[in-house]
Amino acid sequence: MNHSREPVLHGYPLGQLQAAGGLATAREIAQQPALWRLLPALVASAREPLEALLDPLLASAQARIVLTGAGTSAFAGDLLAPGLSRALGRRVDAVASTDLVSNPRDHLAEDLPTVLVSFARSGDSPESVAATRLADERLTECRHLVVTCNADGALARRHRDDARSLILTMPPASNDVGFAMTSSFTCMALSVLLALAPGLVPDAAVERAAAAGERMLDQGATLGRAVVSRGYDRVVYLGSGPLKGLAHESALKMLELTAGRVATWFESPLGFRHGPKSVIDARTLVVVYLSADPYTRQYDRDIVTELRAVMPPGSVLTVTPGRVGSGVRGEGARPAPADPLDDLDDLDDLDDLDDLDDLDDLDDLDDAVRGLVLIVFAQLMALQHCLAHGLTPDNPFPSGTVNRVVQGVRIHSLGAR
Repeated sequence: MNHSREPVLHGYPLGQLQAAGGLATAREIAQQPALWRLLPALVASAREPLEALLDPLLASAQARIVLTGAGTSAFAGDLLAPGLSRALGRRVDAVASTDLVSNPRDHLAEDLPTVLVSFARSGDSPESVAATRLADERLTECRHLVVTCNADGALARRHRDDARSLILTMPPASNDVGFAMTSSFTCMALSVLLALAPGLVPDAAVERAAAAGERMLDQGATLGRAVVSRGYDRVVYLGSGPLKGLAHESALKMLELTAGRVATWFESPLGFRHGPKSVIDARTLVVVYLSADPYTRQYDRDIVTELRAVMPPGSVLTVTPGRVGSGVRGEGARPAPADPLDDLDDLDDLDDLDDLDDLDDLDDLDDAVRGLVLIVFAQLMALQHCLAHGLTPDNPFPSGTVNRVVQGVRIHSLGAR
């Protein structure tokens, strides 16, 4: 229990986070709801040029939207593509820029009118610029929506004076200085939803998501601390449809921030049975993101039931924006303490905190929107595991073996073949 007057963030005194090299990452996770509230006005200010650029191209029934980016930026596309395709009634493909650059003939094989949406925190990754250049070379008609947190990055500079491009720059604070992408991921994802399919984010949805995110920050941090005390060395994230992309991002956050000391896996609930289930052992935690779609959620719950029958109690968590449950006492167990930090020192088992049941569940919203709140839990878990392993969250790789902006990529000429 922290009896001092020192401010606390995610259950840690700020001085401890500073000394551990994790204050930037902790703050960047915490700032997300506040940044989300800025995005509707930001996108609204770009609405007129956005429509002028994209509407003529999207008027074609053959038009294709491609969401691209590397690493976490690619997973933003995986999260958004299903909902955007449904809302817009057209083809929307999520293609990692790493795949697009290495195999452009496969991913740009059809010369269709294309909107290339490029997600980039810094915009300085070599693949970011190369992907847009290849699209221009191979497609007769291509427009670019560059969504970045760095107005001075190489990607933004390349497209700044291009009449076929629009740059949507996120709030400056979203340009995470920490190693892992956190607020950059959620801000870019929400901005594209607002820009391309505002119907998926109805009035008050951003405020509801932000309020739920704030409660997840508070209560999810407590459950995360309890999970860390269990000493899991493997974590599996499962999600259906767009939430599979979120599971991929969640697994990456844990892998990055623990420098690989916690092994991770991601899959869909149905796909997990077909081999990947082999990863489970007595020191494995499984986190299942429950879809808002009633039909899909049946499959999510089926894998939860199956795994809870064979795994140690508390080792399978179900997560929605409204609840994180261990199933130790079943759903609907007692709520979290009024002030979770007061009980922090006594939390040594998940039995002490079975459910977080006072959050807005957001089940009337698309899973892409709900995913913004869900990822906060995974970010907190990764931060907490990193600190528990004595690593520095703001830079888990001080030797430089892995870098905040990827290095060493050589872009080759495609040639005429």
